[in-house]
Amino acid sequence: MLDPRITTLANGLVTHSTKLQAGEHVLIEAFDVPEAMVIALVRAARDAGAHPHVAMRNGRIMRALVEAGSDEQFEQMAASDLHRMKHMDAYIGLRGGMNANESSGIPSERQLAWGRLYGQPVHMQERVKRTRWCVLRWPTPSMAQLAGLNTEAFEDFYFNVCTLDYGAMAQAADVLRQRMADANAVHLKGPGETDLTFSLKGIPAVPCTGSHNIPDGEVFSAPVRDSVNGVIAFNTPTVYQGNAFKNVRLTFKDGKVVDATAEQGASRLDAIFDTDEGARFVGEFAIGFNPYILEPMMDILFDEKIAGSLHFTPGQAYDDADNGNKSDIHWDLVLIQRPEYGGGEIIFDGETIRRDGLFVVDDLLALNPDRLG
Repeated sequence: MLDPRITTLANGLVTHSTKLQAGEHVLIEAFDVPEAMVIALVRAARDAGAHPHVAMRNGRIMRALVEAGSDEQFEQMAASDLHRMKHMDAYIGLRGGMNANESSGIPSERQLAWGRLYGQPVHMQERVKRTRWCVLRWPTPSMAQLAGLNTEAFEDFYFNVCTLDYGAMAQAADVLRQRMADANAVHLKGPGETDLTFSLKGIPAVPCTGSHNIPDGEVFSAPVRDSVNGVIAFNTPTVYQGNAFKNVRLTFKDGKVVDATAEQGASRLDAIFDTDEGARFVGEFAIGFNPYILEPMMDILFDEKIAGSLHFTPGQAYDDADNGNKSDIHWDLVLIQRPEYGGGEIIFDGETIRRDGLFVVDDLLALNPDRLG
């Protein structure tokens, strides 16, 4: 019997996240995801009168393709998939997999080539800019392990997070969007010598409440490219390009990363930040507030939404909040500011709007976990 939670999730992705309309085409790209979920999405799309297209992927096969693939191969794969993407109105990407580190050990040069020759044209330039898209993880035992939960408990957590009332979240998040859009000077304080300043002047702010990612719960903007100065010490472990990093600490001068250290993964930092000129500048600043996501699990689609967190992202800026920074990387690094993680403040134009992970100004109280949850 089909788990009714799968049907509920599929219907939400079709009706809320991508808002599929009759006659539209949607690409469902599934990496190591059960057939039942893909079938539920196909049926939900058809119920909306849309035309579903499916690409089934496998993480180990993708690793084999990328680890020794040539530029010519990547370019041809991109040309083929770009042709299909150009004919899509919407995209739903489901990412499963039994091993979060499946990509570890792939030569950095091949990973960067894949991002430049395939990821940029197919996803960053076409899918992100020209389709209504939503990307989500699929619960697996490896994710449960990272979250410190048994498999059944993690599945319950997953479906609670992914099927919450995102419509109500959207109303509350719009106030934060307006505050970020109006802000000029931002000051971040936190543990690990975090003391960072930058400007948001003239950069739009965008609420994320279930339209592009599931789970969701953030508002993002971008710093004025050359305005970032100071130190930020991230306290959330992360996996990037298949490699684990812990306690990444960045020092900025006039927008540029001038020093980077890490307790784990330090030997990989220079390769990432030397990818291109834009890799040492920041393309995104976001504030997370999902009430059900409280602890990191080394999965960025969850970790960047942690209640009481923020993320600061070296690399490519999004078109919706464009500060002009271009890069082949986009590395979301997360700082949790709740008291058990060392606390901290977010200050807009001299006014503290969030302290120790909780919003403290009246018009933003609706974004705190006791209200959203």
